[in-house]
Amino acid sequence: MNFDLTEERQMLQDTLRRYLSDKYTTKVRNDILDGEAGMSPAIWAELAELGVIGALFPEEIGGFGGQGFDISVVFEELGRAGVVEPFLDTAILGGRLIAALGDDGQKAMIDEVIAGTLHLALAHGEPTSRYDLSRVETGVSGGDGDLRLSGRKAVVVNAEAAGWLVVSARESGGPDEAEGISLFLVARDAPGLTLRGYPLLAGGRAAELTLDATPATRLGPPGGAFPAIEAAVAAAHVALSAEAFGAMTTATELTRDYLMTRKQFGRPIGTFQALQHRMADLLIELEQARSAVINAAGHLGAPEHIRDLEGAAARNLIGRVGRLVAEEAIQMHGGIAMTREYELAHIAKRIVMTDHRFGDTDYHLERFIDLSAAA
Repeated sequence: MNFDLTEERQMLQDTLRRYLSDKYTTKVRNDILDGEAGMSPAIWAELAELGVIGALFPEEIGGFGGQGFDISVVFEELGRAGVVEPFLDTAILGGRLIAALGDDGQKAMIDEVIAGTLHLALAHGEPTSRYDLSRVETGVSGGDGDLRLSGRKAVVVNAEAAGWLVVSARESGGPDEAEGISLFLVARDAPGLTLRGYPLLAGGRAAELTLDATPATRLGPPGGAFPAIEAAVAAAHVALSAEAFGAMTTATELTRDYLMTRKQFGRPIGTFQALQHRMADLLIELEQARSAVINAAGHLGAPEHIRDLEGAAARNLIGRVGRLVAEEAIQMHGGIAMTREYELAHIAKRIVMTDHRFGDTDYHLERFIDLSAAA
């Protein structure tokens, strides 16, 4: 099989890599992390102008991509540069759910998202849900003309910057049932909505949400939103895998350069056989990770069972390799790897924390086993 990028994807990759190499330096990122917004509106607008957000949506709703390999190309480059801007939350999660379930008026928001003028956030996880997508206890009251949501949502990434929140709530069934879950659009300034924001360890911001009879607009059919949520999270698994792989690539390159620069006993430490072996192991594992990303991206459009099986396999492998790369890179660097002014300090955090979004390594191993048994 030919795994080379198409001409359009190669151009997108080259353009994004050049831009981030020039503009997204360690100092720029540290300034962003020190700011209250947790992101750079200027960089967000420039990346939107370059078509980065549009590449994450299909043509029928105004984009020019939206396939698994479009997602992996974009997020691999974002991972390489350690970008903290909320592309996953606005485009992959919020945007894809509106595109999948929204009416014509709601889908018009996608034009603003692609233009970079509107942020979105998915408020789905709850304090007791852990990684279980079907565990939703937030409730709905009122009729279609006056829908109200009440409940709590946890770790809602990009909630403070979002103009609209895509919020899940249960209309029927038990707390763990897939049936009965609906999605709603809630304005960021809606009455009864309380946010408690905080910075995330690897960059960006999130918030804890409390909804107290908060007005909402229905998104999609009553009680039938769970398949769309699963599909959006499946795309997020591809994005997170590609992002972690890109970050691992940067960590490995930084380590290789350091080993050939740092000298001991009059020669570069990279000439020592023990370190050469450790570096060789990292490169082998990195190729395994690359294959996992390609496999997950290629199966994003497959039937649900195969899509989820390959996604779980990729997240498990990426999690294991990511931890190895982060630990080895830091150990072979020594103390400099922990300094905030050095690129690896942020990259290693991104790699490790990626493994805790929508399921960690152990969770995806169990998920892969269950899906394999069901097959």
